[in-house]
Amino acid sequence: MTALPMKAASALVLSALILTSVQGVSASDHDHEHDHDHTHNDHDHDHDHDHDHDHDHDSDIYSGYFDDEQVKDRALSDWEGDWQSVYPYLKDGTLDEVFTQKAESGDKTAEEYKAYYDIGYQTGVERIVIDGNSVTFYEHGEERSGEYQYAGYEILTYQAGNRGVRFIYELEEASDDLPQYIQFSDHSIYPTDAHHFHLYLGDDREALLEEVTNWPTYYPSELNGDDIVDEMLAH
Repeated sequence: MTALPMKAASALVLSALILTSVQGVSASDHDHEHDHDHTHNDHDHDHDHDHDHDHDHDSDIYSGYFDDEQVKDRALSDWEGDWQSVYPYLKDGTLDEVFTQKAESGDKTAEEYKAYYDIGYQTGVERIVIDGNSVTFYEHGEERSGEYQYAGYEILTYQAGNRGVRFIYELEEASDDLPQYIQFSDHSIYPTDAHHFHLYLGDDREALLEEVTNWPTYYPSELNGDDIVDEMLAH
């Protein structure tokens, strides 16, 4: 990902496959793997039926299977907090255990997964702090802040048949130092506190919806590398 300021969305946009979003915005064949390759353990059969149903329902949504009417608007407060990029943990080898586990059931070697996520997680924005409508980006020792307002959501359909939702926020006052749009993807489709998220930054809303190769990922700054590995392995 290029450094701020960003006067165009990521150059790594794949436009060969154009799919349809629920609100009429075209969307490329999104990376099915990074957002939806998480496996879910079978629920214990000795739990009550209602609990089983709720668990299955949440798992379906997390995996990208839901109805349009289930999607609800979300406030920026869902992502409020202090967040760190996971990219440094990939570079220093902390996440190697995650890639090894993926290789056990996936179609790539651990080394291939690491190379794939190296592109996906890559970013110079090592930290983000969200407080109210204010978003502060920390990059290469500098920080820049802007006020963002909600600009709706888009439902994207992926080649595999599942779907995802991008919740979009627009910079209130244009600035050469800040992205005009930020788009969140965190596997949830209605108001709830995020536990991690993928963030898309740029000045072109439409082009961002087609981004399939670079999806900087953030976890709470209070977590250390081992904590993040545990979180990743749990999903």
